[in-house]
Amino acid sequence: MSKVRIYNLARDLGVDNGKMLEILDGLGVSYKSVSSTIEDETVDLIKQILEEEAAGEPAPAPTNTPAPEPVQASAPQAQAETQAASQSAPTATVEREPEPAAPAAREIPHRAPVVTIMGHVDHGKTSLLDYIRKTKVAAKEAGGITQHVGAFEARTSKGKVVFIDTPGHEAFTTIRARGANVADIAIIVIAADDSLMPQTREAIAHAQAAKVPMIVAINKVDLPQADAERVKTDLTQLNLVPEEYGGDLIVVPVSARTGEGVEDLLEYISLTAELEDLRADPKGEFRGVVIESRVDRQAGVLATVMVQEGTLHVGDFLVVGEGYGKIKAMTDSNGGRIKDAGPSTPVQILGFNEAPASGEQVRSAKNEHQAREVVAGRVGVRRDAEEARGRRRLSLEEMMGPLGETRTVNVILRADTQGSLEAIQGILAKKETDDVKINVLLAGIGSPTEGDVLLASTAEATILCFSVTAAGGVKKTAEQKGIELKSFRIIYELIDEVDRLIKGNVEPVFEERYLGRAEVRMIIKHPKSGNIAGSYVTDGLLRRNAKAKVTRNRQVVYQGTIVGLKRFKDDVREVQTGYECGINVDWNDVQEGDIIEASEMVEVTQA
Repeated sequence: MSKVRIYNLARDLGVDNGKMLEILDGLGVSYKSVSSTIEDETVDLIKQILEEEAAGEPAPAPTNTPAPEPVQASAPQAQAETQAASQSAPTATVEREPEPAAPAAREIPHRAPVVTIMGHVDHGKTSLLDYIRKTKVAAKEAGGITQHVGAFEARTSKGKVVFIDTPGHEAFTTIRARGANVADIAIIVIAADDSLMPQTREAIAHAQAAKVPMIVAINKVDLPQADAERVKTDLTQLNLVPEEYGGDLIVVPVSARTGEGVEDLLEYISLTAELEDLRADPKGEFRGVVIESRVDRQAGVLATVMVQEGTLHVGDFLVVGEGYGKIKAMTDSNGGRIKDAGPSTPVQILGFNEAPASGEQVRSAKNEHQAREVVAGRVGVRRDAEEARGRRRLSLEEMMGPLGETRTVNVILRADTQGSLEAIQGILAKKETDDVKINVLLAGIGSPTEGDVLLASTAEATILCFSVTAAGGVKKTAEQKGIELKSFRIIYELIDEVDRLIKGNVEPVFEERYLGRAEVRMIIKHPKSGNIAGSYVTDGLLRRNAKAKVTRNRQVVYQGTIVGLKRFKDDVREVQTGYECGINVDWNDVQEGDIIEASEMVEVTQA
């Protein structure tokens, strides 16, 4: 029995994908996405439903036929009340008026998807971009200009698709780490003759941390040694199950050399974008992000900005970080001068005094005065934050957000061998509890890289290394970003560190534990410390900084803290049973005969 993909059937029958999914929902047919397949029997039912709907469509046709009549009937106004045809004329006229009065123009329109391509070195990322660029970009000046702009637009049968020409996952994550959600879809390129490699795993981890939809493009399928099935099988080891195996991961075999499967890849990108329902208001407030920037010897600072919301115009004032500038000129991805740019449009801007950093968010200002005010406000916020960081370190709860019922500890593992890596992962799996889950974002062999630090910064993770050490530059980057990077030679020390992380994610449980009591036998007045209770320890021990409860005639009259303990003239930490001491509590109304009972809060070890 043959099967057909949902989006292919929708295209053949001339209906949109949303309508097709509605019909399938009505029939109770299960599917994962529009790229899922359905049986021939279901196809016949869908065709029958559409035919029945089409058979009922001629009914509205008569409402359209009288449309010309109001124009003819409106001239003879004297006969308007006597003719039945003239009665329909006002009705037709009234029906026309609400259409422009309440148009769908206020609805936020769809925008083109922004796609980034990631993967291992020499797996064909650049070749794939080059093939799409040559075939899908206007030939006029598309060659060298695109390399400088850093992004380009591809026109497909489904509309425009924007590719960010920074395929390295480190640049992708740097932008993400700054809070700029530039890419809507991540394409993971995997060579069919090489399968999963270290950078492939890193790229997948970065895309998962960024929480963007992934499409896997198995490249080089034209080679004799290509084995696409091996790639699909290896993906399942990362809990990425292709659709052919019953999962929801879209996997497309392609060849950047011959162009095989590239059209299918573009089709899947458009389908994924349709499901994501990407929208942006071209009339809204401008918002964008810096993709890259450079300094040209002749032109000056050139910054590539991706417009995310609103429309950018030549002459606008822009604020980026702690700097601002006025747009003197804009260039599109084909090298042509433009005066405005809407959502999902990459543009090269001339007008900044300093080169902004990749990932910096761009906002507009009404004039130079407002731009200066925004910059001054940001400088003040930064200085306040620096002072706050100098006074205290962020707690684990502040880094990971408010504690909930189930919490997640994100870690990145690096080890010297695959065997060590698997052993550590097995131990960590046993450490998970109902309250805390350990999420291994990335597990790789070899020393940690700056890419690991960027991923840890994005996902708020800790990097744990076993029998490998990080390079000095990587350690410095980790310190700058406030990322914990720890190396261990003994596996038990690494496990202890994981226990510490888990413990930090579980709300501690404390109980009050009794220490001892003392009887107050005299009151000594001290000019600096106040009243000191000369006491005799009758049971247990008393400890400085312990909780104190003062009882008088079997009634508690005060609860506070033992702020000082003395033996003769010496300050002591604790006093045992049978010894005299001077007790200073943060209360001056202690009297002879009072009983001071000491206790402390002790954390209870949870099973």
